[in-house]
Amino acid sequence: MVMFDDELEHRTVAELIRSLYAIVDEFERRNRGRRFTPDGHLVGSIGEIIAAEWYGLTLYPASAETHDAKSPCGREVQIKVTQNETGQVGLRSEPEHLLVLYLARNGSVSELFNGPGALVWNAAGRMQKNGQRPISARKLRILVAGVSTTERINPVERAYPLKVTDEHFVE
Repeated sequence: MVMFDDELEHRTVAELIRSLYAIVDEFERRNRGRRFTPDGHLVGSIGEIIAAEWYGLTLYPASAETHDAKSPCGREVQIKVTQNETGQVGLRSEPEHLLVLYLARNGSVSELFNGPGALVWNAAGRMQKNGQRPISARKLRILVAGVSTTERINPVERAYPLKVTDEHFVE
């Protein structure tokens, strides 16, 4: 087991994400008809560590109410992650600032929204039985087009190489 741990220690976040999805694919291959979708806390926590690294955020303890982190400029930030570019995210309360990331199976990540939480909260659907107000990725892309650069949290210099393309952040 030690050899496997040593091997993982030197992998990038994108490589670890690709490995995670390779394991999911293998479980699904071996168990036809069963889905092994990474979701919930796992995907949320992955998104939080990526956002913290890219934007220089200070993360709060897990499961903090409303906000997940504080930005270098002092904004309270809620971080949401989706694995479906056309899916949706849900909000339980209005955050000061919202970051929504799309996590792809190949380990790439793209920013769907980076701006004032009130903008998204006011455009989200009505409260659902699960206590969340949904908003689609499509609507987030429309809303972010109207967010000025001064309203966004800018990425910081990173310890590992990362370039921004039109669609995805890629290691």
